[in-house]
Amino acid sequence: MRIISWNIQWGRGADGRVDVGRTIDTLRAMPEADVICLQEVAQNFPGLPDGHGEDEVALLAAAFPAHEVVFGAAVDISDGAGGRARFGNLMLSRAAVDQVFRHLLPCPPDPAQPAMQRACVEAVVSAPWGPLRILTTHLEYYSVRQRRAQLGALRALQEEVAGHAAGGRIDKEANPAFAARARPVSAVVCGDFNCEPDSPEYALMAAAPSGAAAPWQDAWRVCHGARAHAPTVGLHGAEWPGRAYCCDFLWVTGDLAGRVRDVAVNAITAASDHQPVLLELGE
Repeated sequence: MRIISWNIQWGRGADGRVDVGRTIDTLRAMPEADVICLQEVAQNFPGLPDGHGEDEVALLAAAFPAHEVVFGAAVDISDGAGGRARFGNLMLSRAAVDQVFRHLLPCPPDPAQPAMQRACVEAVVSAPWGPLRILTTHLEYYSVRQRRAQLGALRALQEEVAGHAAGGRIDKEANPAFAARARPVSAVVCGDFNCEPDSPEYALMAAAPSGAAAPWQDAWRVCHGARAHAPTVGLHGAEWPGRAYCCDFLWVTGDLAGRVRDVAVNAITAASDHQPVLLELGE
């Protein structure tokens, strides 16, 4: 099973040109993915640098017709013309999708820093070995306080799911909305975490939780050991950052560690200011 995670910067390449077709071409040129997780996807959002209000959700859905579309807008505002402008995370899944959850992440006040609302999109999909949760997110860049709160929310979410799995659930027969559905502890969470491998935030994500959940494991470390993370930003002369480093990760639950076959960064493409990362899990 292959999963791609990529911050596409609304289709804006390192050259400053917005071209969602180039984004699509890059994805098609990579090994075919069962689940594609994209961050910074815009839908009719005016004012983005070099953008033209493209409906990127529709463009990407049309480009991958065999994949189910799950979009979660972190920012959802009026476009000033009677419609909605949305900005968030998109999941395209060729694997069958059952439950979908859209989580708004905390944004505690930090008046000294710019900030936007952040979100996490979660879907329960059918992996070859059974149900699997896949989550894609994009954490705050500027505010350490907000980023730490968002990491705390992701950890708390995993503990909540583990608690439900341990305790079971009672159906209410008269209302199918109460029906117990598969929501396994087994999961992959990926995206732009806006922190580096040696940062306190990275250490927080990897730390053992206080509840029933097991620690998240960085799939790169599982696959490559102590080898330095390949950089995912700063490779192709985009307007930021001034150096190359890794801030895009795929984390797995412990039961999936033995299934990790490869984690690879596509360092060639300049179709975004970030690089796509591919995770391959074995059956």
